[in-house]
Amino acid sequence: MTARYALYYAPRRESPLWDKASAWLGRDAYSGASCNPPELAGLGQIDLGALTQDPRGYGFHATLKAPFELREGRTEAELVDFTRTFAGLRQSFSADIGPSRLGRFHAFLLMAPSAEMEALHAACVREFDGFRAPLSEFDLARRRKSGLTPRQDELLVDWGYPYVFEEFRFHMTLTGPVRDEDVSLRLSEHLSQYFLDETGPHNFDGVALFKQSERGAPFLILERAAFA
Repeated sequence: MTARYALYYAPRRESPLWDKASAWLGRDAYSGASCNPPELAGLGQIDLGALTQDPRGYGFHATLKAPFELREGRTEAELVDFTRTFAGLRQSFSADIGPSRLGRFHAFLLMAPSAEMEALHAACVREFDGFRAPLSEFDLARRRKSGLTPRQDELLVDWGYPYVFEEFRFHMTLTGPVRDEDVSLRLSEHLSQYFLDETGPHNFDGVALFKQSERGAPFLILERAAFA
């Protein structure tokens, strides 16, 4: 059994956004506990459990450094210490966020470009890469099934993930793919109301180190390191 780690953005455990998003997904990645889902008045027969099955295992997050196995010779304790040091050298920043559609998915997105978020993402990709084991042939093939561009394939080989740097788009996933347009429109309306108080300026004040004990297991927050 080989563990995987990831650098994600996750809100503070005590924040209303974390509480509401964890309830929506059905799981709290800090504790690993299941959460009671919100009331779905107006959504009819939509199965929220099925709709959120894929993102539930990851917990509410935005990917900064995609899941990786540890490089030979590196340890979890070193990774935790590095995460704390990395965070301690950075400053909090604010950016507007809100629930929106991303293709067939629903997610929290930035409402305007953020140079600070772009810089944070790029720093995570580069500075944590010394902990990342090279991708296996299995993982390379799995990623390539989605149909990558030549540039995305280059990024996959170099950095272990195809959606980095100019391919990066901040998103905190709320659903799996929704193929019914009527359902998607109803979800958009419901999510806008459900997250009304959490839409707008958001303080990005830390990064979270997530751990997956083995493939297929849910991710849990191992450490959330606050910015200076």
